[in-house]
Amino acid sequence: MVLSSDDSVSFDDLATLGVVVAHPDDESFGLGAVLAALAAAGAGVRVVCFTQGEASTLGPSVGLDLVRRDELHAAADVLGLSRMRLASYRDGGLGDVSPALLDREIEADIAGASLVVVFEPSGVTGHVDHRAATAAAERVAAQHGLPVLEWGVTPHVAAALNVEMGTCFVPLDGVDVAVDRSAQLAAIACHESQARDNPVLIRRLQLQGALERVRFREPAALKAEPRVDTPLGILGWLAWSFPKTRSLI
Repeated sequence: MVLSSDDSVSFDDLATLGVVVAHPDDESFGLGAVLAALAAAGAGVRVVCFTQGEASTLGPSVGLDLVRRDELHAAADVLGLSRMRLASYRDGGLGDVSPALLDREIEADIAGASLVVVFEPSGVTGHVDHRAATAAAERVAAQHGLPVLEWGVTPHVAAALNVEMGTCFVPLDGVDVAVDRSAQLAAIACHESQARDNPVLIRRLQLQGALERVRFREPAALKAEPRVDTPLGILGWLAWSFPKTRSLI
C-alpha cells in the first residue's frame, strides 16, 4: 500500500487532540511537524506543558521562565494549535512528583480528546521529565480508552547523534512518515533562547530529513504498522492507523 497524497484526508473524527509535553519547545523541536500537519487538516490541537523550562539544558538564567512562556505561545500560534496551557511544575523535577498528581493535572485536557500525542515512553532523550509526562498521558489515555500517537527517532538517527554529539537518544520501533517541516522550522525560530546555540537540534533535523518516526498505540495493544514501499505522509498514515478515518483516503 502506497499513499502519495494526504489532500483528501479529513479529521472530522479526530476533532480534538490532547498533547502532553514536559517543556516549552518540546511541542516545536519534537512534535512540531506532526502537530502542524494535524492542525492544518482541521484537528483541534490542545497542548498542556508541565514545566516552564526555567532549568534549560542550555543553561538557566534570571527570568528564563517568562522568556520561554512567551516563546511557547508564539510557537503555538505558528503551529496552529487551538489551545496551549502551561503548568508550573519544577523543570527537571517531574520524576519527583506523585504520578497521581500528574495524572490529575492533565485529566481535563485529555478526557475529551480523540487521540493523545506524546514523546515515546523513554522520553526520546531519556530525560526524566519527558518520561514522566508521557507516562502520565498514557495512564490517563488508558483510563479513557484513547489511542496514543508516540513520536521518537529512528535507530539510525539515535545512533548517529549519540556517537557524534555524546547524547542519549533512545530509538523508537515504529514507522516513518513524510512531513513538511516549514511550520515546524518557523515555530522553532520562535524559541530563540533554546534554538540559538543548539547543535544537537540542528544535527537531528539534518539526519531526519523529511521523515518522522511515529508509533500508533491502541488502548489495549500496539497496532501492526502498514507495510509500504514509500513513506506515507503523516496524515495518510494516521488515517490508515485510526479506523474512523480509514475510509476517507
